[in-house]
Amino acid sequence: MRIERLGQDKIRIFLTFDDLSERGIQKEDMWQEIPKVHDLFTEMMDQAYKEVGFDATGPLAVEVIALPAQGMVVIVTRGKYDHHHPGFGSPYEDELPDEVYEMEVTLESSDTILYSFDDFETLIDAAHVLKHMLQDIGRLYKYNNKWILQVDPEPLEEAKIQAIIAVMAEFGNATPVTSAVLEEYGSLVIAENAVEVISSHFKLQN
Repeated sequence: MRIERLGQDKIRIFLTFDDLSERGIQKEDMWQEIPKVHDLFTEMMDQAYKEVGFDATGPLAVEVIALPAQGMVVIVTRGKYDHHHPGFGSPYEDELPDEVYEMEVTLESSDTILYSFDDFETLIDAAHVLKHMLQDIGRLYKYNNKWILQVDPEPLEEAKIQAIIAVMAEFGNATPVTSAVLEEYGSLVIAENAVEVISSHFKLQN
C-alpha cells in the first residue's frame, strides 16, 4: 500500500493485488459492502493519517479505479457534498459507530495497462521482448522523471495480455498513475507504435 498526498484535502492510495489478497479480498469484493472491505478502508485512512497527516473526519469522496495489472487506485477527497450517499460502512453503523467514515464512493474499472520504467535503457530491453507480442500498439509518456508505457489491450487475446503484463512486470514497476493523469500532466513522447519505434531505433543494452 502506497500513499501519496495530492493536495491539502486529497490523497491517492495504491493497492496492489497482493495488498488485497493478504487481507482476503478479491478484486470483485471492492464492489460490495462487506465488513472486510470496510476494514480495509479504515486501515487506509489510519495509515494515511500516520504517513501524510491526512485527517479523514467529515465527508469523504472516494474514487476506486481498478486496473488490470497493477491493482487499484483509490483517490480520497475530503470535503462536502449536497446529499448523503451511505457508501461503505453504513450497514455497520450500529455496530461500529466510532469507526465508520461517511463516504461517497465511486467505482470504476480501466483496461489500460500502465507500467513505469526508471531508465530508458531498461525500457529498451523491455521493448525488444515486447516487439514479438505487440504490433501497432503502445504510447510512451514521461511523467515524474519516469518513462511510462501505456498499452490498451482491447484488440488482444487474454493469453497475450497476460504475457505482456508478465514482461512489463519483469522490467518495470506497477504504477498508480492513470491514463487521465498522464494525458493532463505527463509529456507524450511517442503517440503510437511505441514498442516498435523504440525497438527499431535503439539496440539492446545487454
